[in-house]
Amino acid sequence: MAGSIQGKDKFLKNIAANLKREMPTDVKIPEWQFRPQDKTLTDLSQDELVQVLKTHGEFIHTDVVQTTQKDLQRVLTEVIDKYGNGEVIAWDDERFQEYGIDLKAFDTFIWDTSKGDENIKVAERANVGITFSDITLAESGTVVLYADKGKGRSVSLLPATYIAIIPKSTIVPRFTQAAQQMNQMNKDNADEFPTCINLITGPSNSADIEMKLVVGVHGPIKATYIVVEDK
Repeated sequence: MAGSIQGKDKFLKNIAANLKREMPTDVKIPEWQFRPQDKTLTDLSQDELVQVLKTHGEFIHTDVVQTTQKDLQRVLTEVIDKYGNGEVIAWDDERFQEYGIDLKAFDTFIWDTSKGDENIKVAERANVGITFSDITLAESGTVVLYADKGKGRSVSLLPATYIAIIPKSTIVPRFTQAAQQMNQMNKDNADEFPTCINLITGPSNSADIEMKLVVGVHGPIKATYIVVEDK
């Protein structure tokens, strides 16, 4: 759902005043002499980026499964079964139909903005949350999710387990390319820019206490990425 920025100038003027600086009128993007971020992993093919994603999946405790669109329903069923079935919550996303996924085959609740807080309550008790990835970062094993009408953030954050369906074409080397796509999106149609962008790197984890890694601290305890051949 598109949003709008309110009170931006007042907010920035207040910061400038407290810093005893003039209000900036023209912000120029720096032109750096060296930009290694533009080259990292960019020489890899799409298949090689998938392998990078799979390798990094081991580090972030995330299963990465590769399949075809024809076998996607079967693979999805197997992953949900591995997670113990139970209630599923998914985005209201036309891509499920485009990729031939029958969500009715599971005990699925589709995010419905007209139902308000009921969506969050379902997400809290659901065993599995399913979304598509809008951009996927091979280097870090990160899925980028654009919030929109019917695409609530809670679907990927509250259920016990999480499944991200990743069209192979969405995989890019690293956040550099994702940021470039976001900037272009904002230039082309700022009114339709997502109200929120979530970057999710596997199940939640923390090593704050005695440097011991604990997975599933404040979100899904398990995650699976299903990479689908889409071209």
